[in-house]
Amino acid sequence: MRTLSETPTRHDQHGLYPEAISVEDFRRNLAAVQARMDSACQRVGRDQASVRLLPVSKTKPEASLRLAYAAGCRMLGENKVQEGHGKWESMQDLADLRWSVIGHLQTNKAKLMARFASEFQALDSLRVAEALDRHMQAEGRSLDVFVQVNTSGEASKYGLNPEDVPAFIRQLPTFSALRVRGLMTLALFSAEAGRVRQCFALLRNLRDQLRQDAPTGMELEALSMGMSGDFEIAIEEGATVVRVGQALFGARALPDSYYWPTASHSNMQAPS
Repeated sequence: MRTLSETPTRHDQHGLYPEAISVEDFRRNLAAVQARMDSACQRVGRDQASVRLLPVSKTKPEASLRLAYAAGCRMLGENKVQEGHGKWESMQDLADLRWSVIGHLQTNKAKLMARFASEFQALDSLRVAEALDRHMQAEGRSLDVFVQVNTSGEASKYGLNPEDVPAFIRQLPTFSALRVRGLMTLALFSAEAGRVRQCFALLRNLRDQLRQDAPTGMELEALSMGMSGDFEIAIEEGATVVRVGQALFGARALPDSYYWPTASHSNMQAPS
């Protein structure tokens, strides 16, 4: 039997997944991803229903999103608010399709996001929290949020430093339209599975510590971590949400440098 320490990443497949061009392709890819998820759950004795798959549709055209919907997807993840809003506007006929924003948010985009998003997975600023709360209240809606934590220590990644999270969490009950569900992280993008695992374990341990003194009514149950190349390791370390794009939709046309910039945050995106 394979031990957890032997679970590899699949980052070597990044950019190699074939494009899903039919509903059948999506169904086949969904089944393959679900099988990987189920196997990871079995290795650590977890209930398979305890992990939610979030299909990430960023950069993909509306036609691909409609195929994913036809294959059964009812929530999609987008990195950029303007892109997500545009897709939401053009897909209004799919009334039960919900949207999760998983990328960095600037305060001047909060009003746009409040119009369509059900979930925001990259909260790391009180200014953003205030703007979102104000605009969500104006829309008469509430928003599920995850606090983003930088577990890899990379300067190129957004997210709070782990030591700053407790004080940040304590201030969030002020924002009544925001429902804090848990934490999110982007692990180190590396073929060294042990270093990737450390990022996920750090987030889980932080969540467990925070729950002991969480503000009244705050769940802090969810852990959003893991993408196409490493979600099995994330599940073994406690992920309750995995963000998977390429293994479902196929490789993206943009180069890796667009997703993992090293010089600036100008085009920061969350890999999936």
